[in-house]
Amino acid sequence: MSEVKKSFLIDMDGVLVHGSKPIPGAKKFIETSLDQKRKFLVVTNNALYTTRDLAHLLQLAGLDIPEDNIYTSAVATAEFLDAQLPQGKAFVIGEVGLTEAIHRIGYVQTPMNPDYVVLGETKNYSFDQITIAIRLINDGARFIATNPDLTGPSEQGIIPSTGAMAALIEAATGKSPLYIGKPNPLMMRSALNHLGVHSENSYMIGDNMRTDILAGISAGMETILVLTGMTKENDISNFPYRPKYVFNSIGDINLEDLD
Repeated sequence: MSEVKKSFLIDMDGVLVHGSKPIPGAKKFIETSLDQKRKFLVVTNNALYTTRDLAHLLQLAGLDIPEDNIYTSAVATAEFLDAQLPQGKAFVIGEVGLTEAIHRIGYVQTPMNPDYVVLGETKNYSFDQITIAIRLINDGARFIATNPDLTGPSEQGIIPSTGAMAALIEAATGKSPLYIGKPNPLMMRSALNHLGVHSENSYMIGDNMRTDILAGISAGMETILVLTGMTKENDISNFPYRPKYVFNSIGDINLEDLD
């Protein structure tokens, strides 16, 4: 058993919650992590909401997770832009989770000669906005997208998400976006830096082999797959990589066994 307590990057949907309902055992896992003063971040591709909004939504589901322990693809995207080109300009398509994160780094959001076109999730994609984005990219703006997810959930069923809209823009411009969110290990590295921890002392806990587990492995982390979301146990053999551990749910993880 190591003297260093392991840190965790934890996916949200399918690991901690299903929609507005907590997954059994999630509350105890979070409370134990906080009690043991373990460093962790809830890392999500969800770019719709601010970290404060997500903390509130999780609280409504019975999970008291501080806002500082939540890290979204919108925040990762803003940090990337700030590192690449401080005080730049961007044309942004997205909800408040993305627009606020980009405002926070001092960016001007404008369709007038932006340095970047930044595409995120929104519940109301506008044909006019997509058209502007296509024209700006054709004129030389660099193309960034928060995450490659093709669809997202809603109460009525699946809805098109960032990856689907990015594919439309790519088809019209011939230019591929840089995706910041999972499975890009860039988001994992940014989250680890945000926590101030090293990959060799950290686990990625997720429910999706294609995003969470691949991102964790690519970032040099140990990985834990839980079977309460996208990937089922008989799916694992379809992939050329494997998680270190597989648990039925986050409630089955004994933290001390991982140190």
